[in-house]
Amino acid sequence: MSPFACGVEKSLTGQPWRWRRVGGDELGRDLTDQLLLARGIEEADLARHRQPTIRDFLPDPSAFADMDKAAARLADAVQAVETVAIFGDYDVDGATSAALLTILLRQLGSDPIVYIPDRLMEGYGPSGAALVELKRRGASLAITVDCGAQAFDALQEAADAGLDVIVCDHHQCAASLPVAHSLINPNRLDESEVGVAHGHVAAVGMAFLLGVALLRELRGRSYFADRAEPRIMDLLDIVALGTVADVARLKTLNRAFVTQGLKVMAERRNIGLVALAQAARLVKPPTCRDLGFALGPRINAGGRVGKSDLGVRLLTSTDPDEARTIAAELDRLNEERRAIEMLVTEQAGEAAEAQSEAPLIMVSGRGWHPGVIGIVASRLKERFGRPAIVVAEEEDGTGKGSGRSISGVDLGAAVLAAKDHGLLVAGGGHAMAAGLTVAPGGLEALRTFLHERMRADVESARGGRALLLDALLAPGGVAGELCDALDAAGPYGAGWPAPRVAAGPARLIKVGVVGNGHVRAIACGDDGRSFKLIAFRAAETELGQAMLSSPADRRWWLAGTIKRDEWNGGNAAEMHLEDAAPA
Repeated sequence: MSPFACGVEKSLTGQPWRWRRVGGDELGRDLTDQLLLARGIEEADLARHRQPTIRDFLPDPSAFADMDKAAARLADAVQAVETVAIFGDYDVDGATSAALLTILLRQLGSDPIVYIPDRLMEGYGPSGAALVELKRRGASLAITVDCGAQAFDALQEAADAGLDVIVCDHHQCAASLPVAHSLINPNRLDESEVGVAHGHVAAVGMAFLLGVALLRELRGRSYFADRAEPRIMDLLDIVALGTVADVARLKTLNRAFVTQGLKVMAERRNIGLVALAQAARLVKPPTCRDLGFALGPRINAGGRVGKSDLGVRLLTSTDPDEARTIAAELDRLNEERRAIEMLVTEQAGEAAEAQSEAPLIMVSGRGWHPGVIGIVASRLKERFGRPAIVVAEEEDGTGKGSGRSISGVDLGAAVLAAKDHGLLVAGGGHAMAAGLTVAPGGLEALRTFLHERMRADVESARGGRALLLDALLAPGGVAGELCDALDAAGPYGAGWPAPRVAAGPARLIKVGVVGNGHVRAIACGDDGRSFKLIAFRAAETELGQAMLSSPADRRWWLAGTIKRDEWNGGNAAEMHLEDAAPA
């Protein structure tokens, strides 16, 4: 038997095709189980992964270092009606984390101060000045969410000022930890085995666990003897949004968060999310893809090019008119963000061409908007198939950078190592994303260090590159029923890839370019049955050119994802083409 799927050793995109799971060349008797097994689930564990629930996947919060200590301190604050401050990052994960704790504390009778730093004026993470100011405003306890794991100086200033700080983060930690009342982070180097197993959970997921621990602590103190206990499960819509938008791996607990969160979102409980969905022109209950590509970017737009607290204000709003106003503003800012992003992407792409064979793409530019460099880094990573860092240079030469990585290459660890070697003013992150600040004139030394550190990992990751397929279909098999069967093993996202299938052999008819460089065609099998396909932004690529010039009698294997044809409805489906090879 050939080790290559459909016998394709080298496709039009230059990669071999392989089955995601041995024996995956046929649709099994139970397609859902086949897809779960192909994503690493053990046979004995299939049942709970078919319908991932919070009950089946939520760990005991006490298993995480400092969780009980943090819950007890927060419970003390609730009972004593202390003023609590929540310091959140300006991205979606930070906004949803801050919103979740804000809503929960309000339901418990507290009215927290919410502080989201300005990306341009203050930068990432808590500053000593901001924390001391929160103390001056009356806060006796602050909770940092989606930040704080590397804030050594700021947390020391807070401690010196007499402010207790709970850090609730998920970014990678150094061997030593900053001074804090408690530090909750599954990526602590001294974390328990259970904690380490949840290192992929986003900050909003850790905030949810803190909320669970807090309610349990208050329950044990009989706090709810004469008052209703908040339903924290009603906040899973916020958890799902933050998890998907932060590109957290959708495995184990995260899959349960998103699966159940989408159900809560469909109930339209959160006024802000309803307004945001309307602003994004979503007419159906949001899907996992909508969280990542419609709702998430709009929440992010506030922190990137607008007011950093707009996302939290929207998600915590109880006034429909206010929510609609904020959602409309975020929608406008998102359009502004897209225009800025397009310009920086074009300039960064031109600069990256000369580095196309380097282990790491690292480009910089004076005047680039720091609010879009993370998105641009993601674009470069996708285009060149290797980690990418985009640096926005300030007037004094200081560089603020954001990076994205590929599977198998831990960018966060590399950035921390560069910081430990004195090559960065600040830096941190996790495996797939990182941020950094580099002093004037320090870019080349940083580039050299990262190239040497990451070269072997990048070569290994790219050397094992292949297009992984889940199933082989006849052309007539591309239909709506298949979409339903494939969706049963979702939700799909980072770390839980959407099923990719091969269909054919098939000839291409009615091939043409539509929209912004998309190639659309009809593929017809030997039995006369056909399906529609589209290759997005492919007109100028080798794949697109081969499709456009294909002779009428050439037969192809076609690979991609299958999506229901929303325009025609009914049982129609189409392939979103990713690759092809002669049959």
